[in-house]
Amino acid sequence: MSNVKLAVVFYSMGGTNYQMAKWAEEAAKEAGADVKVLKVQELAPQSVIDGNEVWKSTVEATKDVPVATSEDLEWADAIIFSVPTRFGNMPSQMKQFLDMQGGLWANGKTVNKVVSGMTSAQNPHGGQEATLLSLYTSMMHWGAIIASPGYTDPVLFGAGGNPYGTSVTVDQEGNMVEDVEAAVKHQAKRTVTVAEWVKKGNQ
Repeated sequence: MSNVKLAVVFYSMGGTNYQMAKWAEEAAKEAGADVKVLKVQELAPQSVIDGNEVWKSTVEATKDVPVATSEDLEWADAIIFSVPTRFGNMPSQMKQFLDMQGGLWANGKTVNKVVSGMTSAQNPHGGQEATLLSLYTSMMHWGAIIASPGYTDPVLFGAGGNPYGTSVTVDQEGNMVEDVEAAVKHQAKRTVTVAEWVKKGNQ
């Protein structure tokens, strides 16, 4: 059987979700997957980005990361999404990317993709679970298979214990409050494992 193909698709303004995407990539590669790390298209005007030093530096740090396309999703057996929360929902940048996949969806190309989500917010109860649920609602329409972490490993409790997906609180200085690296890596490996089961079952 060929390796599981994983797309890690993120949106990041302050660098948190980019870091989580890189941890996921590292763990998935350890698990034997072929991995693409991809960002979604930025929609904010450059003038607004230039007015925020942290945002501007994140855009610079991720300038060489490819922008995700429908072809990337079609290529992937599994997809991990990593997004900050916006009023309890995914950011508009990620929503637009998902909304543009009508062609894939209509042709049955989203069916049985194994998916999982991660998120961040400035407060532990700042909409993190709702953001992941908003993402998973779209995935149900896709006919995708959601591989949430649940409580499948003790590392999840050290990261705050979110069964929907790894979530992290980010303080006013942009630092991650909880230590979520191990939880991200467990979630990535679990996603790859579930994708392997699905791939074998489809052969």
